[in-house]
Amino acid sequence: MITTDLQGILEDAAAHLYVWALMDIPQDLRDALVDASERETSVPGRRVLSTILRNVQIADDQKNLVCQDTGIAVYTCRVGEHFPLHPTRIYAALKAGTERANWEFIPEWDGLDVKCVPKGSGSENMSFLKMCIPADGVKGIKQFVLESIVGAGGKPCPPGIVGVGIGGSADYAMYLAKEAIARPIGTKNPDPHVAKLEEELYALLNETGIGPMGLGGDVTVLQCHVEHADTHMTLNPVAVNYQCWAARRASAHITVDGVVDYDREA
Repeated sequence: MITTDLQGILEDAAAHLYVWALMDIPQDLRDALVDASERETSVPGRRVLSTILRNVQIADDQKNLVCQDTGIAVYTCRVGEHFPLHPTRIYAALKAGTERANWEFIPEWDGLDVKCVPKGSGSENMSFLKMCIPADGVKGIKQFVLESIVGAGGKPCPPGIVGVGIGGSADYAMYLAKEAIARPIGTKNPDPHVAKLEEELYALLNETGIGPMGLGGDVTVLQCHVEHADTHMTLNPVAVNYQCWAARRASAHITVDGVVDYDREA
């Protein structure tokens, strides 16, 4: 009888994901940075973006880190109901490189998906939460997001990705904001009303003039993503989480047989 060391395989996968995410940024982010450099009109902004792109190329050529701030490793796990490794064993395998593990259990599935999103302290420090009231409406949400990004200025190393979480409880809204920053650039929320809010916030935030590294310019954010959840009729929690220009992420899909498929673009 041949047994598969799933816990050991997961440990190896977690270690690989963290290093891979730190050294090789996704293609959608690369494309967004190139697009930003072409749209930027301010001299300091263009200089910053040119330096960022050169930094990415040097990291590729030298097989080195994209940014010296390795941050904390945040793992999100989608666990199949029939995946044979108990969640406590999964947690143990991820623990060494994990600040927090989030779980989504999938019925009638025997696989495991793990996404690693290293978060630098500069961007993670720029996290904001407000318990709005329903009467504030969409206008209140926009105002809070705008105030948060203006207050952050150049500290989170813009241009980056702004994640907004709306609804649920206070802690769940922040979780949704973290989910939002992990989405590939170019994706839209499937809800057309939320997708419209994403577009409006993206345009609004780029009108601030904060620019690359806070030196002024046209491109302050590469994208704004919004995730939402149902909540109580008297609640309206809104969370903002910032991801710096080096928006690193990497995923692995693990089958019940121990086969690992690494995914750059998920």
